[in-house]
Amino acid sequence: MPEKPKLLITRRLRDAVQARAARDYQVLTNAEDRVFTRDEIIEKCQQVDAVLPCHSEHFSADVIAALPDRLKIIANHSVGVDHVDLAAAKTAGIVVTNTPDVLSDATAEIAMLCMLGAARRGAEGDAMIRAGNWDFWSPAFMVGRQVTGKRFGVLGMGRVGQVAAERARGFGMTVHYHNRQPVAEHLAKGAIYHDTIEGLFANSDVLSLHCPSTPETTGIINAETIGWLPDRAILVNTARGNLVDEDALVDALESGKLFAAGLDVFRNEPGGNQRISALKNVFLLPHIGSATEETRDAMGFRALDNLDAYFAGREPGDRVA
Repeated sequence: MPEKPKLLITRRLRDAVQARAARDYQVLTNAEDRVFTRDEIIEKCQQVDAVLPCHSEHFSADVIAALPDRLKIIANHSVGVDHVDLAAAKTAGIVVTNTPDVLSDATAEIAMLCMLGAARRGAEGDAMIRAGNWDFWSPAFMVGRQVTGKRFGVLGMGRVGQVAAERARGFGMTVHYHNRQPVAEHLAKGAIYHDTIEGLFANSDVLSLHCPSTPETTGIINAETIGWLPDRAILVNTARGNLVDEDALVDALESGKLFAAGLDVFRNEPGGNQRISALKNVFLLPHIGSATEETRDAMGFRALDNLDAYFAGREPGDRVA
């Protein structure tokens, strides 16, 4: 039998995924489940034919330039690929894949949690009870914003954005969206298209971010664009932290321009932003949009499917470079 390809898995994956990988590949794992440094990534990749990384590992142009000729594929355990320099990978002849489709439901669920947690002051109420400070009630106590019947704005009507829109309809919300181009009506399902982000923002009582991280979208939420939102709007971000100018977000939350924000992602991960954490009108999660048993299994299996296809001489189904 031919020797099994050697595979580096950079983080601890679900047991079933690890077991399948060990069956079909010679696997180098990360027993401590920590983020490898740049130099460690380069050093460990010298030993393998393929790498299965997460968004926590960055394959910049200089890292890719230092990879050995034997490494032929980067099979990401993520749908986003902003942590990989795709142009550099293409130049080096390295195939890059991702894991689309399988995390849409889980991430849309987190968007709804962030929306409701922000609108109904979930973090503030939870902290109050845990600290033993709930000693008062009146009709004016802990009043939040109701989302039923409000306008739900989707920035990026891709797979996750479409599912989030469907969940928002369950709350009786009217869906508005902006995309590079309108999606087909059977996908839009009556959602109102805006050909500019200014038009979308002006019609979003809740604005939910679902666009990829690109040079064009970095900092797309800033002092100017926040000004286009209705007063006391709610911002939800389950996409990427660098979409948001966090200083501008803090200013808008402190001034009352924004009623609240629900955030699962931050510019600094892990860790977050302590200026944001100090505010009461935010609902915060530690980048767990895809963190369900079902989805993490599906992501791992999808990455392995791409590896299996490549090493069998087939085109990987989720190739992005």
